[in-house]
Amino acid sequence: MSVRQRIDLQTARMTRLAPEGFFYALHIRFALPLLHYQSYPKGWIETYTSQAYALRDPIIAWGFSQTGTTRWSEITLLDPLDILPQARAYGMNYGLAVSVGPMQSRTIASAARHDREFTGPEITAFAALVNDLHNNTEPPTSLTRAQAEALTSVANGDRYAAAAAKLNISESAFKARLASARATLLARTTAEAVQRAKEYRLI
Repeated sequence: MSVRQRIDLQTARMTRLAPEGFFYALHIRFALPLLHYQSYPKGWIETYTSQAYALRDPIIAWGFSQTGTTRWSEITLLDPLDILPQARAYGMNYGLAVSVGPMQSRTIASAARHDREFTGPEITAFAALVNDLHNNTEPPTSLTRAQAEALTSVANGDRYAAAAAKLNISESAFKARLASARATLLARTTAEAVQRAKEYRLI
């Protein structure tokens, strides 16, 4: 099973545990995650994003302050913007949070439901999925020379044919290098691979 297939499998399993949606941000470095996903109600996502709530979210703050698991109702950090009460308007009445990994590569996840608190076994199951994702998506610390050259060419605005000519390889070989770089960076598109390579200072 490829890393991408494993991510998709564990994400599907999380969906079954979180009736009102969930999110994860894997390996947060330089304030940005290697991978992130969320399935909360669309209206809440729009509100959360437009108000930049991530900067003041008590769940995120909890996740950076310690590791482990907790229910939202057990988080005692200040919530001056009433983010958690606002979430209830979208059916997100109860939730859990998970935080794993070292501070320099922290993974934070959360899940919600409308009807009751998450049980201990449910929290344990969700946390196990988060830990699996964290352990199987370690960000790369380097690229091969061929991968870096290909991504750098794209980052510089070269078209594939021109980039291949500069590198003295065929266009199909150039595309193969980009595909390899995407796989290494867990990126779905070349643009995403370029962005991640820059964020992780690999090109």
